[in-house]
Amino acid sequence: MMRALAMAALVISAPVMAAIPDVGQRAPALVATDTAGKARTISSVAGPKGTVLVFFRSASWCPYCKAQLIDLNKNAADTLKARGYALVGLSYDAPDVLAAFAKERGVSWTLLSDPQSKVIDGWSLRDPQYGKGSRAEGVPRPAIFVIAPDGTIRARLMEESYKDRPQVEAVLAAAP
Repeated sequence: MMRALAMAALVISAPVMAAIPDVGQRAPALVATDTAGKARTISSVAGPKGTVLVFFRSASWCPYCKAQLIDLNKNAADTLKARGYALVGLSYDAPDVLAAFAKERGVSWTLLSDPQSKVIDGWSLRDPQYGKGSRAEGVPRPAIFVIAPDGTIRARLMEESYKDRPQVEAVLAAAP
């Protein structure tokens, strides 16, 4: 009996892991800093048809992220803008790191900084494999969300490995 009670207490007291937001749910709150140092929200950056929000690890040191951002910039940004969507990227990088990347690569769409990973945690996207002291502590698992103007998630695109990213064709199909 005591063992059963102890097990029940352990289960009850275990932390509840929030789920990554899914299609049909309301997007969690987002307040992050753009490359000019201005606080931004989803509604402040949204296009008339919504937002394509790209969570990425780092524009500084992650080669997979850099390749993804360059590909989106070259092959999706203009199409999404013409369709009425704002393309927005978010990472734990500092605003100056994002600004340098945007300048170097000609990125004209919004890049947001979440250096304390508050937004990343609010979306349950923190990659758990990186702990204290790691340069990657606080990075998100790569994900792309299409968010309607009313804040509802229309699409969620994710891959199992951080090395794999949704293809541009999939992103464009998710944001018609």
